[in-house]
Amino acid sequence: MTEPRLITRRDFLVTSALAAAGTTLGLAAAETAPEPLIDIHQHTDYGGERDAEWNIIKPGRPNAPLVAHQRAMGVTKTILLPAGSRLRRPSTHQGRANGLDSTCSGNEECYALAKAHPGEFYFGANEVSDLESAPKEIEKYLKLGAVIIGEQKFGVECDSPEMQKLFQLAAAYNVPIVMHWQVKSYNYGFERFYKMLEKYPKTNFIGHAQTFWANADAGYKDDENNLYPKGKVTPGGRSDRYLSDYPNMFGDLSAGSGLNALKRDANGRTFIERHQDKLMFGSDCTDTIGRGGSCSGAMQIAQLRALAPSKTVERKLLYENANKLFRF
Repeated sequence: MTEPRLITRRDFLVTSALAAAGTTLGLAAAETAPEPLIDIHQHTDYGGERDAEWNIIKPGRPNAPLVAHQRAMGVTKTILLPAGSRLRRPSTHQGRANGLDSTCSGNEECYALAKAHPGEFYFGANEVSDLESAPKEIEKYLKLGAVIIGEQKFGVECDSPEMQKLFQLAAAYNVPIVMHWQVKSYNYGFERFYKMLEKYPKTNFIGHAQTFWANADAGYKDDENNLYPKGKVTPGGRSDRYLSDYPNMFGDLSAGSGLNALKRDANGRTFIERHQDKLMFGSDCTDTIGRGGSCSGAMQIAQLRALAPSKTVERKLLYENANKLFRF
């Protein structure tokens, strides 16, 4: 049997010094650890090219650059929003919209990437709204753990029977549904949508895109040729009222539309303060850098940090609101 070595006074002092140094380094690491940040809006195979017939001729961003992009932005949890089935029908504008106006891929690709990065990436469930099989396809992935329905970006009436089936499904699985609002292109009838908010109070809706954010301004008139309005904002537009009046309405700040809405005038700061419990960061950008002026996600993070009236509100926008809604 080996005899235990006696610990000398010198050993004790060295060991104590190393332990103290380790504790100091540990505290320093904890102090400099990045704050958690949730991105509720990204896509796989995003940003490629399609021809006049909407066939993919250049693939979008591969998974490895996507993962690197999210990490460069400082995102700790990302939600991947799939496209619908590649079909040519009026609701997909004959093939344009099933790739979400890009080369975005579908349910299986988002599911696979999320499973390859558990705890860092999560997946949604989606399908072309007016397909008879849409509820079944979406429910398949909800059962696998999808945390959201959408991005619903199809040429359908927002209150159609087919859409209402999806609203019911979202409530049944207690997941939100994100809708891309774009006048005369996607989810028609934004002015009537309050009826759906009232009819389905247990469904959490997330508003996104040009028509949603342009309508934060009471002076805006729906116009497919003016999707990114400039100038002074008059509070009290439809989106502003929906967020104020309905507990089940939330806002996705992603892409150029969200970026534009907050920088138009000083109302951006007051809008954030007014809806601080309803707004969530999303990127929805196609670049591979994750920083600088080419990345709308990185620019939105910087803008939210500049406009948030306090650190408490900043954390709500970048993390806490999404963490609460998605129950991570």
